[in-house]
Amino acid sequence: MVKVLFICLGNICRSPLAEAIFNAKVAARGLGSFLSSDSCGTSDFHIGELPDERTLACADRYGIPINHRGRQLHRSDFRNFDYLVAMDTSNYQNTVKLGQRYKQKTEHVHLLSEFAPDASFVDVPDPYYGGMDGFEEVYRILDTSLDQFLAKLEHLPSIHGKPQ
Repeated sequence: MVKVLFICLGNICRSPLAEAIFNAKVAARGLGSFLSSDSCGTSDFHIGELPDERTLACADRYGIPINHRGRQLHRSDFRNFDYLVAMDTSNYQNTVKLGQRYKQKTEHVHLLSEFAPDASFVDVPDPYYGGMDGFEEVYRILDTSLDQFLAKLEHLPSIHGKPQ
């Protein structure tokens, strides 16, 4: 099983939406026994909270279920996940620093934009302080980027039933 952790700041906007879109795409491809995902934040701002109402509304508009409560990045995540995928440079840097502080490997920490080589973004913008249009933009970015990320993952030997 290849495990992916999506990371943003508060774990109520971008990363739970990425997790939900990823899980829907995995299910649609019949890859649920090979791939799984979760999400978290680098801050402790929203531990235990549901995703932002605008995140939920955006996901609902596209028929994407979200079943998540906010949580903070933990040292065990560096061992338990194969890919730690940050939404932006700041959270990428914070994730790497935390991993180094806990003497964990960090080679598997990535920016989402690394998997979308022709993307016009480096950071997935944080829509929290804006309106619904920001959440729609984030959805479009995630939808396209996660297709490209999944295309990469589908080529892994473990996805075809063979051990890595």
